[in-house]
Amino acid sequence: MSKRIVVNAGPIETRVAVQEGNLLTDLYLERHRHRSIVGSVYKGTVTNVLPGMQAAFVDIGLAKDAFLYAGDYTASRGVEAALPVLPAVDDEDQDVEIDEAEPPRREAVAPIEQMLTRGQEVLVQVSKESLGSKGARVTSFISLPGRYLVYMPQTQHIGVSRRIRDDRERDRLRAALRSLQLPPGGFILRTNAEGKGEAEFAADVEFLSRLWGQIQARYAQATSPAVLHEEADLTFRVVRDLVSPEIDEFVVDSAEVYDKCLGYVRALVPALAERVRLYTERAPVFDHYGIEKDIEKALRRRVWLKSGGYIVIDHTEALVSIDVNTGKYVGKRDFEQTVLKINMEAVGEVVRQIRLRDLGGIIIIDFIDMEVLEHREQVYKALKRALAEDKARTNVLEISELGLVEMTRKRVRQDLRALLSVTCPTCRGSGVTKSNETLAAEVYRVIQAKVAAEPEPARHEVIARVHPDLATYLEDEGREDLARLESALDVKVIVQPVDKQPHREDYDIKLR
Repeated sequence: MSKRIVVNAGPIETRVAVQEGNLLTDLYLERHRHRSIVGSVYKGTVTNVLPGMQAAFVDIGLAKDAFLYAGDYTASRGVEAALPVLPAVDDEDQDVEIDEAEPPRREAVAPIEQMLTRGQEVLVQVSKESLGSKGARVTSFISLPGRYLVYMPQTQHIGVSRRIRDDRERDRLRAALRSLQLPPGGFILRTNAEGKGEAEFAADVEFLSRLWGQIQARYAQATSPAVLHEEADLTFRVVRDLVSPEIDEFVVDSAEVYDKCLGYVRALVPALAERVRLYTERAPVFDHYGIEKDIEKALRRRVWLKSGGYIVIDHTEALVSIDVNTGKYVGKRDFEQTVLKINMEAVGEVVRQIRLRDLGGIIIIDFIDMEVLEHREQVYKALKRALAEDKARTNVLEISELGLVEMTRKRVRQDLRALLSVTCPTCRGSGVTKSNETLAAEVYRVIQAKVAAEPEPARHEVIARVHPDLATYLEDEGREDLARLESALDVKVIVQPVDKQPHREDYDIKLR
């Protein structure tokens, strides 16, 4: 299946889409005023140590202090020592996924209060963006990505991405890297390293070791809080991490950004430079390739399958739930085959939506119940195969007898919904608002309470300032109910629609 990268460079944001065939599988977005800080290195100051949480807060110059977990920090006697080197581990047992901004969580070597004190300066790297009310998460285990390698100054390990599955190729890559004169520290060979040799690795080693030296020098000179190294912009990261022989076309809609991308490709993967193309058509590039429609669909709660079934994606505080339904599909054979077909089709779309929406944390997938054990195993294996292409780290449990799959997916940045939308001012995030009948009854109770609170019985006029929708209801369908209220209380109710009412559930009741 052909793969394409499409870059849309706008005045406010740069968007990068990855298509497989004509389907959008990944979307990356970077706003020019709010660039991603994942991967950036800072000199920070500890502002608070929390023994009960085994964590600390670190001021790195952002609006909110960053969060440092005890297992993500190791005591050091200064950055010049490159932090204590971790013991070597068995290479064969450490096939880790390195297309991650955050290294695996480590156990703390000592309680946090013995390693950190308030006011202490520390070297940290952002491993996770600020999400919601939480500040960024940081780690003191630095990892610097190159084109083919990731350099980790605090380890002595040479590992290979688990996405490279051929054992002989894995051994060849390790041998090629070990043949070079390496600086202190460890390296992981990235997926892009497959098929490459000593010359490519030597260039990466030189670049990354020089970068680490610059970070150490800046740490010694800078006053905390300070940025020591900023991760490159989105277009560079795309070329570094995504451009490979699998990409058939790299389309850019801006001449300026095209020149920049072409320069990056010529520097990093010159053999693929001819695949970079400037888009010159009149129609917007995302419209031309059908990407804009896919983005709109990615913000919807319901996603239809080709067969007529559909999936429903709901966000909660604790998790994301994905429900698979038969919808319009009734099948052609027996019920179990119908269920299996829908679930198998849903697997591909579920994984595509997880990647596209960048869903993270706990995810529960509710497949249609399958009585046949072999069918459950078939769907589970298909899900595992589909998730193998996901760059984010995932952990999937087997399908339960109820048809539920529990999985976790690494959360590094905001998901697509949080990035592109805000809480609805009408429903305030609940997805529902009170009906007109409910609001009318509520308004009547407030009127009754205000009249009853008057010290002396007297005839009143009641001014009800309400949302235009409710005003229309009170003067139409609710007219008889309003008349009964006026008669029972001996008052005159004047309904005034307020065009600029901020919320349909807001109202103002006054007596005069």
